[in-house]
Parts: sequence; C-alpha cells; structure tokens
Amino acid sequence: MPGHTITKPHVLSCAPSRAAQELGLKRGEFDLAVHLGRIRTVPDEGGGGARRVAYAEIERLRSTEGFPEGLRDSVKVVGTRAGAALMDVTAARFTRLARLGLVTPAKFYLNRYRAVVWLYLADELRQFAAGPENTRLLSGRTPEGLRDQLDSGLDLRPRNWRGRHLGFLLRQADDPWQRAGALAALLDPVQTAEIVTDPYERAHVNRFRPGPPAQAAPGSPSAHIAEKIMTASDPDEIGWLRADLTRTLEEARRHRPAPRPAPHQGTHATHQAPPEPRSEEHAPEQPERGRGLLGRLRRRSS
Repeated sequence: MPGHTITKPHVLSCAPSRAAQELGLKRGEFDLAVHLGRIRTVPDEGGGGARRVAYAEIERLRSTEGFPEGLRDSVKVVGTRAGAALMDVTAARFTRLARLGLVTPAKFYLNRYRAVVWLYLADELRQFAAGPENTRLLSGRTPEGLRDQLDSGLDLRPRNWRGRHLGFLLRQADDPWQRAGALAALLDPVQTAEIVTDPYERAHVNRFRPGPPAQAAPGSPSAHIAEKIMTASDPDEIGWLRADLTRTLEEARRHRPAPRPAPHQGTHATHQAPPEPRSEEHAPEQPERGRGLLGRLRRRSS
C-alpha cells in the first residue's frame, strides 16, 4: 500500500572534483584523504559507479577546528630525504626504520627509472619522532635483533602499505561481495581460485577486484612492478588473507547468490506439460485437400 512504502532518503552529494574544490584541496590531496578515511564517500545513487561526497560530509569537515590547514597538513606526504630531515636522522637510518615497519608508507609511485618511491605522512613521522619510546631508535646503534632482521633482507614497506590500502578498499565496499573482491585484490589469482572454486562466484568476485593504484599501461614493466607490490608474498600474510576471504565468501553467499546465466529454454521444454487438447466445438475447421476424393464425393451427393 502507498501508505506503507519506505523510500530511501536521497543524499545530496557532489563529484570528487567538486568536493576537492569545496575543501580547498588539490586532487592528489583529496584522493589521499579519502584513502586514509579522512573524507567519507557514498555510492553514486545514479548507478554511475564512481563514489561521491555528501554535502553533509563537506560541512562536517569545514566545521572542524583548524580547517582547511589542519586537513591539508594531515595528508601532507614526504619522501625519504624530507622524512629523514623531519625526524632529524640520516636517510640511511630512516630507510632502516621503514624497512623494519616502524614507519608505514601512505602511497608510492614509480619514477622514470621504474624505481619505487615510497611516500610517508609527515604528521605520522613527527609523532614517531616525538615518542619517548622511540628515542633509542633515532640515534646510536640499531638493536642487535633488528640488525639481524635487516641483514636477512627484511623489508616491510610493501606489506605495511598493503595493509593500509586494504583498509581503504574495505571502507569503500558496500556489501560482502565487494569486500571479497577487496581481499582478492591482495592475493595471487591462483590463491583466489583455490578458495573461490565456483567459476561464476569467482567471476563475480573478480568483478569487484580492484587493480593497483599506480597508473601504468597494462602489461608494461611498471604495471608488473605495481602488481607485485599489490600482491601478498609473506606466508602469514597470505594465510590470514585466505582465511578472511573464506569467511567473507560465506557471508556473501548468504547475502546474495552470485549471478548465473539463465538456463536455456530448451532445457525446460521437455519438462513442461503438453497443451490440453481443444474441445471439438472450438477446433478449427480442417482444410478439404487432406480428406481424399471419397470424402468430397459424399459431401456433394448429400
């Protein structure tokens, strides 16, 4: 009944480019703020696919203390040299701290030599340097246990970035199938296929499987590097991703089955009951040419 119809309220929103202008951010700053959860987005109600920003969210950010400088400072990123200067350490020590996973990259890009350049949040580096528990890590010899890890080739920068990136992907997901796609994005396709064995479910998960954020031509060396950074490599990391994907897949099945092609109509034809015969009074008159010469002669004689 019309009186009982529940209508979902329309959310007034704008495109990311407009939201960036409203908040006084460059597009790169805006994208990173969304990535870090500083700016909340909503699905496009028009079905366009790209997410939007509600005007209520823009007003919330504008009303925060220190806007817009505070928001802009919270997404400022620096490279290794600037980060080392900010923490008052050498670039070599800063790199060791990053490899040990003590500071986490916020983003990366590939330079013209296809070398990975990691970028860090300046605000996080300042907080790390100010922590009294980190004083011994900023000067003097690196503790022996940490040195052994570095000597063995430990580099947690890609893994820590993946953890941060997964948080972003999960925040953007609106249902379990999208969350499954986010988890699958960090696994090798072979690993995903071992968990999602049904081909239709796997195709549905892959529909929501985002690629690496780095912009590169598909199949290019830069794209391969970005895919390698995106893909989990440590056994324990792979293990918990597989476990999370298994749980999320079970939830997705309960939420809504994966779409499958409609059965061919021919498969139903053999199971359908034959049509009921029509009564004689409604049967169409048969043409005479099929009744033979004897039948025509009898009608004429009558």
